[in-house]
Amino acid sequence: MAALAVCSAASAAGSAAVAACSFSAVGPREANGRVLLQLTPAQDFSPSDGRQMDVPAWRINAAIASRVITRFSSTQPLVIDYEHQTLHKETNGQPAPAAGWIHGLRWIDGQGLFAEAELTAKAQQQIDDGEYRYFSPVFLYDQHSGEVLQMTMGALTNNPAIHGMQALNTMQAAASAQFSASPKTNPEESMNPLLKAMLAALGLPEATTEQAALTALNDTVAVAAAAREGLKLKPEDKATAVTAACSAMQNSTPDPAKFVPLDMLTDVQTQLAALTARQLDTDIDAAIVPALADGRLLPSQEAWARELGKANMAALTGYLKTAQPIAALTATQTGGKAPKGQQTGANGLSAAEQAVCSAMGLTPEAYAATEA
Repeated sequence: MAALAVCSAASAAGSAAVAACSFSAVGPREANGRVLLQLTPAQDFSPSDGRQMDVPAWRINAAIASRVITRFSSTQPLVIDYEHQTLHKETNGQPAPAAGWIHGLRWIDGQGLFAEAELTAKAQQQIDDGEYRYFSPVFLYDQHSGEVLQMTMGALTNNPAIHGMQALNTMQAAASAQFSASPKTNPEESMNPLLKAMLAALGLPEATTEQAALTALNDTVAVAAAAREGLKLKPEDKATAVTAACSAMQNSTPDPAKFVPLDMLTDVQTQLAALTARQLDTDIDAAIVPALADGRLLPSQEAWARELGKANMAALTGYLKTAQPIAALTATQTGGKAPKGQQTGANGLSAAEQAVCSAMGLTPEAYAATEA
């Protein structure tokens, strides 16, 4: 969750915390009419006015500042007013004249985050006359980590909340070293030669920002390190060693003990698939034939059982283990004996046939001959 830090007064409303921090940070007016204003120190900071904080400290470093700078849009400069009147005008009804505008942000190692600001002539004169001494930024910060998220505006003030910031002469040196060149100066001459050479080596245009150039350089270094590691080279090995290792890999003959031709591998895979299919058919027959014989499968179920076996042999085996044989398909109702009333005697005639013999006075042999 983000909160708002206003660096001149303290208040709170809902989930947005408002804090204060003012810095002695105004440099000289440059040829382009802009000055450098300090927004934060170069490390985590907190107000010195005793206010209650919802985080241990506001967090800032080079990495955090890089994200803040990325979120800044130079197409919509941030307003600088007096004593944060822009935030209070709705409640006190007073006007909120601008003292200047913030056109850019930059990080200076060891010093902090700075704003490249255009001050009005009146504001510059008031600073020169000592009427205003401190600059108070307004920024959003994360209420969980305290990390500075985004700059929103600033104000000239005489009510500082943080002590120990840079003195005026230090700020003047920083402004002179960091600002863009005068319109009369050749831009090519003003560019740092080392930065210019690095951009050329990376294949980047000279308009590339320092942060973008640093990111590209880090990516290039990471790729080189990964190549050395993959080729089993030492960290100090140069490009010639990488090239030699790659050439050796391209010209080397594969070890037949470790590699086989693709067509041979494909042939083996085909034979293995055919052998597996034949074995599967054998396993299916071994399971289905006994099940058809003992009644666990009906003849009408044979095709279904074979398809199930091809798809999932374990499922077919499980089914046949739980299936119950149908007795009527494997035995007669009389247990192999003649139906009741048709049992035969010692002479091979049934009781009914013996009664016929008695009534007609025939011997069993004679009756049998008549039947024949």
